[in-house]
Amino acid sequence: MKFTIGATCLAVSLLVSGAAFAGADDAKWVAKCISDNSDAKVSVDIVSKYCTCMNNKMDDNETKTITQWEKTHPAEMKACEKEAGWK
Repeated sequence: MKFTIGATCLAVSLLVSGAAFAGADDAKWVAKCISDNSDAKVSVDIVSKYCTCMNNKMDDNETKTITQWEKTHPAEMKACEKEAGWK
């Protein structure tokens, strides 16, 4: 019984820490994308929505920045521009 409780606690802690890591990593990539688009002629809110959308479309194991990745994924870029309201 103690083993089962201990194993369950370990599994839950690994899941929670993994989710926290992914969130921090995503925030880093989105912040870099917003910085890369600082000269855009649209509001920061739109850029943020665009970058978040692009980040969500990328694989979790991707090593390229959003700015690098978008150059080889024009369909995703266009969909995220539309979703964010980027004209």
